[in-house]
Amino acid sequence: MAERRIVRFPSSGKNSLSEWWKVKNPLSVAWNFKCIFLAKYAPSLALKRFLYRLTGMKVGKDVSVGAGAMFDFFFPEMIEIRDNSVIGYGSLILAHEFLVKEYRTGRVVIGKNVMIGANSTVLPGVVIGDKATVSAMSLVNSDVPEGAFFGGVPAILIAKKVKG
Repeated sequence: MAERRIVRFPSSGKNSLSEWWKVKNPLSVAWNFKCIFLAKYAPSLALKRFLYRLTGMKVGKDVSVGAGAMFDFFFPEMIEIRDNSVIGYGSLILAHEFLVKEYRTGRVVIGKNVMIGANSTVLPGVVIGDKATVSAMSLVNSDVPEGAFFGGVPAILIAKKVKG
């Protein structure tokens, strides 16, 4: 498993979240939040994809996102979900981490035909390979190889290849 691909930015002495407005334009964050929050409970999958794309997220054809799923509204442009993938109910996909002494960013790539189970969290800098499966309630803090089945907190390999 590869280490997460993250870029670190030191804080000025205060915790990095206390100065988030220096990192991203507040109007941009407000726009992203509005689009992502509307999509969170939108009944139409096509409408969800449209709203996510308005934030700069790369969302492939036939992507399905379950109700209550939440995406990073600070850096949505760093998230890519490829064709025919499913993001389960209540999942969280992050492309940043605000910490005490620094903040970090990292592109998240979710491959084609991926299934991410309900209430899972994907951290910044993670790549999930094509045809991979992540079980419900998992914390994905490292790459998931193509076709693999991962699960748990933190997510670990359960099976090398998913049938089908």
